[in-house]
Amino acid sequence: MSEATSTKAKAHEATIVINGTAHVVTSKELTFSEVVALAYDGNPPSGPNWIFTVSYRKGEDKKPMGTLVAGDSIKVKDGMIFNVTATDKS
Repeated sequence: MSEATSTKAKAHEATIVINGTAHVVTSKELTFSEVVALAYDGNPPSGPNWIFTVSYRKGEDKKPMGTLVAGDSIKVKDGMIFNVTATDKS
């Protein structure tokens, strides 16, 4: 296998920070739901009254900061910082 082929086969890897905790991800894009799941170690609060707010910074040059809503996705950049907040709207 040539060096170029082995480099192509290597997965994308980035270290991101969610709520102060570093996570290594291998996908080039993360969805709103994936970020929430990572923030709560795969076990986010659930129920009809929970709302999640996701903000980020240190993103791509085109959109270095912003927010995500359900259904959104974002390209991952090494060093990105996410803040995820859960609110019970009762």
